[in-house]
Amino acid sequence: MSAILREGDRQGTGDKPERISLWGFFEQDIRRLAASGTSPRLPGFRLDPSIVVTHDPDEALAGADLVVIAIPTQHIRGVLTAIGSAIPPGAGLVSIAKGIEIGTGLLPTGVLAQCLPDHRGPVADLSGPTIAAELAERKPATMIAASSDAAFAETVQRVFSTPWLRIYTSDDVVGVELAGAAKNVIAIAAGVVDGMGLGANAKSALLARGLAEITRLGVAMGANPETFFGIAGVGDLATTCFSPFGRNRSCGEALGKGEPLDDYLARTQSVVEGVATAKAIVELAGALQVDMPIAQTVHAVLYEGLSAKQGIAQLMARPLKAERVG
Repeated sequence: MSAILREGDRQGTGDKPERISLWGFFEQDIRRLAASGTSPRLPGFRLDPSIVVTHDPDEALAGADLVVIAIPTQHIRGVLTAIGSAIPPGAGLVSIAKGIEIGTGLLPTGVLAQCLPDHRGPVADLSGPTIAAELAERKPATMIAASSDAAFAETVQRVFSTPWLRIYTSDDVVGVELAGAAKNVIAIAAGVVDGMGLGANAKSALLARGLAEITRLGVAMGANPETFFGIAGVGDLATTCFSPFGRNRSCGEALGKGEPLDDYLARTQSVVEGVATAKAIVELAGALQVDMPIAQTVHAVLYEGLSAKQGIAQLMARPLKAERVG
């Protein structure tokens, strides 16, 4: 789905928009949401009735000054091919997708740039440790608004900050986007540890070494290594790996208990971004000659028939060496 914020009379101070439109690709789901104000993905919560819910992209996007792209990474290109012409060329774009496109190795804002060549507005990525149900319950959380346009990053900061959601800014778009994507792959491995009952020692070690892998890849891509030790990096990684509501961790837990991947994906209502990202990140790491043994093991479990038990054994049998981060 995409949320579209449109210019209108402001409420109070700051940049809070009065009018918000919500568009989604699947017409039946959007009609159900418009009628009931509820979604099976967030049971117990009701959408604010002031939000316009529509399946018509022209209706949703007319006059939009800020467009939030909340589409799974592997589907951004297809959706924007269908509706991209409706996006006002000067609108600010905010991506909240967390993935890497298979085949191109592009992060979400890179896909946006290719799909919207005539777009003239600023672009930002908004990321961080944010479990949806906790946000809906207005529990305290933090995020990062990353953009090469400092003024736009501050605009996103003001628009999305609330008494329970604190937004920081950054100019490291690559680092913030990569951290949000790669942590999902490590979270699958963390779930495997949970599913196999391997304990807190193993899980903590996995997070530490997983963060080292993510940092190495980020540095090779030109990111600031400090980003991976902040909210978008270790913060998001910890939440995704430990929360019982984390989609990627839950997928890994099922695998660790012996459930076939296809069976799990067939029964879940959520998009498990880490499954596709594991394929994309191994391709990217190979092209950049970055060693990522945990990500490569997750890929082997997902796509090459390696059992979770075999994967853990292979990681533990790696040659002994000095610790290196980044």
